[in-house]
Order: sequence, then C-alpha cells, then structure tokens
Amino acid sequence: MFQKTELQSGVNLYTRQTAQFKTVSLAIKFTAPLTEETAAARTVLANVLEDSTAQYPTRTKLRQALEELYGAVFYTDTGKRGNEHILTVYAECVNEEYLRNPDAAVFEQLLSLVTESLFAPNLVNGEFDQAIVEREKQTVIDRIGSVYNDKTRFANKRMLELIRSGEPASQSAYGTEQSVSTVTGKSLKDTYDRMLKEDTIDIYILGDVDTDQLTDRAHTLLPFASGSRKTVSDLKSSEGKGNVVPKHIREKQDMKQGKLNLAYSTPVTFKHPDYPKMQMMNGVLGGFAHSKLFINVREKESLAYYCSSSYASQYGLLYIMSGIDANEEEKTAKLIEEQIDAIREGSITDLEIHQTLSLLSNSIRSAFDSAKGQIEIYDQYKLLDEDFSANQLIEKWKMVTKEDIQNMASTLTKEITYLLSGREAIDHE
Repeated sequence: MFQKTELQSGVNLYTRQTAQFKTVSLAIKFTAPLTEETAAARTVLANVLEDSTAQYPTRTKLRQALEELYGAVFYTDTGKRGNEHILTVYAECVNEEYLRNPDAAVFEQLLSLVTESLFAPNLVNGEFDQAIVEREKQTVIDRIGSVYNDKTRFANKRMLELIRSGEPASQSAYGTEQSVSTVTGKSLKDTYDRMLKEDTIDIYILGDVDTDQLTDRAHTLLPFASGSRKTVSDLKSSEGKGNVVPKHIREKQDMKQGKLNLAYSTPVTFKHPDYPKMQMMNGVLGGFAHSKLFINVREKESLAYYCSSSYASQYGLLYIMSGIDANEEEKTAKLIEEQIDAIREGSITDLEIHQTLSLLSNSIRSAFDSAKGQIEIYDQYKLLDEDFSANQLIEKWKMVTKEDIQNMASTLTKEITYLLSGREAIDHE
C-alpha cells in the first residue's frame, strides 16, 4: 500500500502515489514512551508548533499564509497507542494539477511551511514564547477538564483508573492538569529538542505526486539529525483468567443518568494471532446496532439508554458502557452478563455473524475513502504487516467461525463492575 524508505535509523518515509484524491497529504508522526509528564509537555508543544513559526510569528500570519496556498490545511494532534505517545503534524493541500495555474507548486510551499514549523519554530531568546505557552497550556487544561463534564467519558476513565492505575490504559494522551501547569518556555524547548533527536519518526506522503522524486529529496526537505531514537517495547499481554477477583464499585456525582460500566481482560491483544476473531466477537456482543447488548438490553428490555462494548486491543481489555436508571443496576448487570454467557454457550446466529462481518468490512473500507483514513489505518496495521491491505483483514474476518467467537468470549475475565450515579439514587451499599 505504502512504499517504505528508511531515511536513517528510526526515521522512515512512507509514500503512496494515487490519483484517488484531488489533494496531497502529509503526516509526520513522532513516537515516544508514554508518561503523564511527557504527554502533557508534548501536547502543549503540539499546540505551540501549530500556532506560529519564526517566519510567521503570529497565528494570524500563519493562517494567512495557508489561505494563500488555496486554503491549505495545517494542524497538529496528540494521541496514544499502547504505551506510546504520538505527536502528529498534518498538512494537506489541493493538487496543483486541478488549479488554473498548474505551476503553483502548492505542495512544495506547504512542505516548506511544515518544515519551518519543525526546524525554525517561533523562539524568543532560545525558548518558546512564554505568552504563547501559557495560552496553549490553558487550552490543554480545558481539554483535560472537559472529560469531567462528559459523564460517559468520565465513567470510563474512572473505571480504567480503578483497574489500571498508573498504567498506559488509564493515562490521558494530554497528561494531567498538574503536569501541564509545570510546563515553561524553557522546559518546552527541552521537550522539543528531545522529540527531534530521540523519537521514532514516521513520515507519510500520499497523493498524485512523483514519490520517487520526493524520496530522493526527503533528506534535504526533512533534515532530522541522527540521534539515539527510542524503540518502544510492547505491552505485556493480560494473563486472562488467573486469580482476578472482580471489583464492584459505586460512586456518586451530581448527575441524572447512571453510568454502568463493566471491564473484562483478555490475553488476546493487537498482535495476538486471534485478534481478528476478538474483533468479530466484540461486534456480535456490542459493537453495532444489531449486537446482543443493543438488541436485548436496550431494545427488548429497555434497561439502558445506550449499551455497547469496545475492544481496547492494545491493552487486552473489553469494556461495556451503558446509561441506565441507577435503580436498575443489578438487573442490567445481570442481563449484560447473560449476553456474554450466551456467546460462550454458542448462542450465535449466522445472521449476527454476517451482519458483524459486513459492518466491520464497511467500516474499514470507508476509512480508505479519505487520505487521512488511509494514513491512520496503515500506521496502525503496519505493525502487523507492512504489506497490509483492507482486503487482507476482511479475509481474516471471513474465516472466523461461530466456535471461534465462542472461544474468544471464553477468554474474558471480568475485572470490575462500576456504577457512577446521581446522589439521589438509591444507595445499595
């Protein structure tokens, strides 16, 4: 799908020539070990790099430069995958072949702007401008704080903290409010220097461009210095059933709808050979509107405003999230458990398997309808196979049998039942 070129140890270029889009897209991904402190600093850094450069020292001037490139897009983002923290720089512009002036060299100019943001940022006396840093710190703090106002997200975050405290599964890609508050212009410059020298770097260029020419020029266009780039080790798989004693925890806040979440561990993680089978099992259980949780808990019994499952393959976790009347906790939790037991016992229809296969297939195919989707999907699945294609994964899903789905449900070990409810709810404790 993408052609890989190693520019230096730890720095790889992935190019794909395609006429599918009328745009040319660039993504540069910086990967480092995930900690709360580094996540906070790197998220602030991402915002600051997007704000301005040495040549365009204000946000307004940088945005004006992008507008002159026929409305080109340039932004940054941070995320996590397993025990990795990923800072991404995205850029996209129209392919000049579709302009009245085909010699506009729009992508070349956009590439120059991106490289300036990385190699000639807006510094004051060798540090990042403290005023900009303080403004972007507040932006990140507000983003972190927003989770407390979204009780669905908060309940899931809290549940993960209770079973995976201090581990990547429960850590935010944005860090904590406290760790963000300690960032300064000087410390951010140190974070920036380490990122350029120590991160693993993956560069993606996708569009109807001369990829061979871009590959030849990549060393000049993206002059990353040689350094000791860190290789992030894989997470250890869950031990599965073991001697886990399920927790049952209830907490209260000022809210109306109760949030009932359950979490299960499994030894089947992203790189496990049974990964596609677990994806299918999750789809049958609660991944879609035809799934058992949706049909039986929400539709038939009307016990939940929503009820679905998610498979966090990087952490070997499957969790079920539902919005309920807190007084119906026991009845809802019992019915949820019955859906898992039904799959373990083989109560799976051919229609459920067919619908799950169709929806999983449509989901990955639709992701390939955008340039960013192709980059993001490939960036994840190249860890399994650098020749990855959507059809390869779809073929693996097609091979999954009812017995496979049963076996995947049998690997699940419940770790917690967590209820977040309003203070007026009946106290069962």
